[in-house]
Amino acid sequence: MSEHVLVVGSGRDLPGRVRAAAPGNRTTVICRLDYLSRLREREAHSRVLAVRHDAPDREWVAIATAVHAVDPFTRIASFGERDQDRCAEIGRALGLHTHSPRTVALVHDKAAMRARLRETGTDPTPSATVTDLEALRVFVREHGVPCVVKPTHGSASVGVAVLRSAEEPGLTDALKRAGGDFYGLSGTGVVAERFHEGPQFSVEAFSEDGEHVCVAITRKYSDPDRFVELGHVVPAPLPPETEDEVRGFVTRVLDALDITFGATHTEIVLTEAGPRVIETHLRMGGDEIPALVRSATGVDLGDLVARQAAGECVLPGLRKKLADGRTPSVAAIWFAAAPAAGVLTSVEGADEARRTAGVEEVVVQAEPGAVCAGLESSDERLAFARSAGTSAEEAVGSAQAALAALAFHIRTVPSIEEAV
Repeated sequence: MSEHVLVVGSGRDLPGRVRAAAPGNRTTVICRLDYLSRLREREAHSRVLAVRHDAPDREWVAIATAVHAVDPFTRIASFGERDQDRCAEIGRALGLHTHSPRTVALVHDKAAMRARLRETGTDPTPSATVTDLEALRVFVREHGVPCVVKPTHGSASVGVAVLRSAEEPGLTDALKRAGGDFYGLSGTGVVAERFHEGPQFSVEAFSEDGEHVCVAITRKYSDPDRFVELGHVVPAPLPPETEDEVRGFVTRVLDALDITFGATHTEIVLTEAGPRVIETHLRMGGDEIPALVRSATGVDLGDLVARQAAGECVLPGLRKKLADGRTPSVAAIWFAAAPAAGVLTSVEGADEARRTAGVEEVVVQAEPGAVCAGLESSDERLAFARSAGTSAEEAVGSAQAALAALAFHIRTVPSIEEAV
């Protein structure tokens, strides 16, 4: 049976994969007006419905309902984080299976997620929504430092600050940073939570009918001040008993949040008391992590997402793939930060970087004219190198060696304000 899938958002290449999953599969897209430029193969969709980003949810639902009345959808999917809440509302209105509005709300709202995980006994991390400076002071008095202050909604490590002292002006600065306007998300609130010391990891999992398979554990390396991610390694170099502990913990997190299908990306800290959640996402990991997983395990997470969205049962095949006994491989990615503040004028050495042994891809992300103001978010990294090897040390070393071959020419200015 062919499927007609309503895609909420752009989805990069995934709508095309949905159509390719079976003969006759069709896609209709409903997305924000400013996402039209991101759509690939626009002429291949049955239709594209563009809506203002600030239109109320009921308008998105009404438009989808009107099309559904004349050309019914059989399935619905959202492949990115933005507008997953609208996908949930449309799915509920049309009777199409997707994440529930409650699950999306729990995952997107970091304060709500923390409360749910404490309520279920999954993760006891103290947290609180802080509406002003006095509320932050109260949290610090009750739970001490270090603590994390961050937006209740957001991504790419924007707005995150760690308080290691209860003294001013640190509290004021952290509250101002977390309460800023990021990607149009302003006034959504600020959450304070205990900061967990320990190495960071992410778990790339896939779920179907409430069953979860942890496909890979990724070791994360982040900037110690802003927590912007600088590198990843798959698989994480962990002893088997620790892997089992991490997999069991993440499975309990997904169950607590009522996540029943699809790809998830769960970030954790491995503390002395055991794993603790940073946050989780109803999507594949970013930072080319799916490419690392494919290189290390042979599993194509994007293929699983697309085929499941088209109605296939994919978990049995995934389990078989993970058990096929392929030769172990380690994949890594490393990112370059700006060596100085100013304006990027040019980048040299890309061809030499790509010739580095073990390197599979080198991408310069920033273009000439980009303002380099420090590592405030993931969007301010300048380039990355992705590599493979027989060990984490070898793979990371290759990626870092490739980046060392790049020369970033930056015109310094007296102040960043003059560069903008």
